[in-house]
Amino acid sequence: MKFDNLRVVVTGASRYFGRALAVGFAHLGAEVYVSARTVEAAERTRAEVMGSARDRIHAFGCDLSRPAEIREFAARVGEHTDRVDLLVNNGARWLDGMDLESASDESIVETIESTAGGTVLMVKHFLPLLRRSLRPDIVNMVAVRDAEGASAATASVAHEAFWTAKSAQAGFADILSRRLRPSGVRVFSLYPPDFSTSDPRFAEWEGARTDGLAADEKLTTQALFECIVYAVEQPRDCFIRSFHFEPR
Repeated sequence: MKFDNLRVVVTGASRYFGRALAVGFAHLGAEVYVSARTVEAAERTRAEVMGSARDRIHAFGCDLSRPAEIREFAARVGEHTDRVDLLVNNGARWLDGMDLESASDESIVETIESTAGGTVLMVKHFLPLLRRSLRPDIVNMVAVRDAEGASAATASVAHEAFWTAKSAQAGFADILSRRLRPSGVRVFSLYPPDFSTSDPRFAEWEGARTDGLAADEKLTTQALFECIVYAVEQPRDCFIRSFHFEPR
C-alpha cells in the first residue's frame, strides 16, 4: 500500500469529506488519527470502515472551539505515535443565515473560534510531532475563497461569521506556508466551490468518474481526496501552496 508508513491526523472526521479522508487514507495503508466534536461521532467513522483498514483508524473527541481539548488531542496522539506526517485541518463549524442578527453571539463566536482559532491551535500543538517527520505536510480545507468564488447556493445561506472564519483561515494558511517552508514543512490549501458530499465509501470509488462531468454536476469528494494524495506524493522540493477550483 502506497501510504503504509504514513501518520495522518484529520479533524472534522465524523461525516462528509472528513470521513471520506479518514476512510481513504486508511485503505491506502496510513495510520489515521481522527477527531470529531465527540468521541462517539469519531468512533462511528471508525466503525463504518471495512476490513483491516478499521484497525488503522484511531478515534478522538475534540471540540475545535475549546483550546484545552485541542491540547489534549495532540497529547493523546503523541502517546500513540512519535510523529505526524500529515495534518488535515478539515473541521469547521457551519453557520447559516443571511441576516447578521439571526445568529446568537455564542454561535458566532464558536463558528469563528472553531474554524479560524481551531486551525491555528491545531497547527501550534501538532508542530512538534510534524517536525519529527521526514515528510511533514499540512492541508487546510478552506473550501471557499469569497462570496464571488463560491457557488450561489453556498453563498446564499452562509452566515457572515462563516465567511469571516474562512477568510481568517485562508490568511493563516498563506503566512504559515511562507514561514514553515524553510524548515521543510509544506503547507497547502484546497479552495473548492460547493462540491458533492455524497460521502462514498472508499470501495465505491473504484471506477468512479473524476473527469468529463456534465455541466450541472458538482466536483466530487473523490477528486478532492486525490488532489491531496497527489500533493503529498510530490518530491519534497515541490511546494504546492494551493488548489483553486472554478465553480461549474
